[in-house]
Amino acid sequence: MNNHFVHYRYPYHTLSDYYKKKYGDKVYKLAIDGGFTCPNRDGSIHDKGCIFCSSSGSGDFASKRELNMATRVAKAKALIQGKTKALKFIVYFQSFTNTYAQVDKLRTIYESALIDDSIVGLSIATRPDCLSEDIINLMIELSLKVDIYVELGLQTIHSNSAKFIRRGYHLDIYDKAIRQLNKANIPVITHVIIGLPGEKKADILDTIKYVAKTNTHGIKLQLLHILTDTDLYEHFIIHPFHILSMHEYIDYIISSIQLLPPSMVIHRLTGDGPKHLLFEPKWSLDKKRVLGTIAKQFKLTSSYQGQYFKEESDD
Repeated sequence: MNNHFVHYRYPYHTLSDYYKKKYGDKVYKLAIDGGFTCPNRDGSIHDKGCIFCSSSGSGDFASKRELNMATRVAKAKALIQGKTKALKFIVYFQSFTNTYAQVDKLRTIYESALIDDSIVGLSIATRPDCLSEDIINLMIELSLKVDIYVELGLQTIHSNSAKFIRRGYHLDIYDKAIRQLNKANIPVITHVIIGLPGEKKADILDTIKYVAKTNTHGIKLQLLHILTDTDLYEHFIIHPFHILSMHEYIDYIISSIQLLPPSMVIHRLTGDGPKHLLFEPKWSLDKKRVLGTIAKQFKLTSSYQGQYFKEESDD
């Protein structure tokens, strides 16, 4: 067994642990709206976006685009520092497709987010079909100044599910993007949705197994949220489908993590849905309870007892 985890509070590689090891301190992500749109919204691929995507382009907690970029970052940073003693930050370009522009425009946007030395990295959420060679070269260039991370919305490997959610690209496009980014030494975080209609546990775990073999740096495990301003909500009202219970979801999470390489960083275990938009599942609003139950269940999982888990007090 790999003893890498005996110093972790959890039997998996948490994002907090990764940041502390890499940067020597706690790092906070600043969710920013970069002012982009998406080929799945402007008509290039589709005009309605992914079926689960809200009007904010999955950036419901991102800063607003009315301000210039430097001001957006400064305000987001000040908000965090008003609550914590934070010293280091990663700017997270979250809303819509954050490489969907000409390279010169991207360079200006990314560089304007580097307002001071407290910004140690940029995390760029995008689609694997929006990563040209020029854009990857720009990321390599920027990586000489700060760390660059790319977040790819895979969600599922199953073609029927991908068609249902209107993802708009084939699996081989994701595979190509992973290979290109790995070659460029740009860490990739792959997003996976758990609870898509029609997907059984075996289907979900097939996606996890696939991602586990791609050499992705990290993974975000996202519970499917039905938000009232999405087409998924309209579909659910007419064609209701099974909503995972908290206990089902936790079972899927634990089974998923057991399939991942020990080195893979777990960036997310559930996700947040805006309270005023969340239709289902309501239990996900109590995030503290969900994460606490996951931690307790890991302790009870015999395959992890003693070998990985070591309690430590919070810093």
